[in-house]
Amino acid sequence: MHGLDQLEGCRRILSVGEGHGRFAEACLQRHPAAELTCVEASPAMARLGMERTRHFPGRIRWEIADAFAWDAADHFDAIVTCFFLDCFPAPTLTRGVEHLSRLAARDAVWLVVDFAVPAHGVARLRAKAVHGLMYAFFRCTVGLPARSLTPHDPLLAQHGFERESRRDFEWGLVTSEVWRRRAGRIAPG
Repeated sequence: MHGLDQLEGCRRILSVGEGHGRFAEACLQRHPAAELTCVEASPAMARLGMERTRHFPGRIRWEIADAFAWDAADHFDAIVTCFFLDCFPAPTLTRGVEHLSRLAARDAVWLVVDFAVPAHGVARLRAKAVHGLMYAFFRCTVGLPARSLTPHDPLLAQHGFERESRRDFEWGLVTSEVWRRRAGRIAPG
């Protein structure tokens, strides 16, 4: 996964909306000194994730909670959101990114893997069609509150994060980005 190597040296990692544990397993295999906290709102998904990561005792902690309400006593060296930020309408995402950024250390890394809409061409048309179908399906099946993709870039930048790298997949439908907070660039809040 693009960006996983950028978590090198991160001791405390927070994965938000971890789901079935696929990222958690890859992260702990790649970074044996890391401790991972996974926050997942769905008990069923958390159970799948716990089963998948059972061979990492003492290095992973699962929290079944609303990530935008959950709090931690300490700060994290890295935050990871895989296919999570796209689930929320703009007002909720704005509050959520603000909350999560408070959990990030002064020089934290934020790895974002999510859906995207390319700027132009056939790839843009394809992405808009796929997104329309996805949002309609998930709104009907699981009550997804978002109706469209809210750009996360300005929200992360507002809280002192700068994008270091980006890699697109599937004709630009999926993107993986590494953001880093620069010490001294933390937004008041």
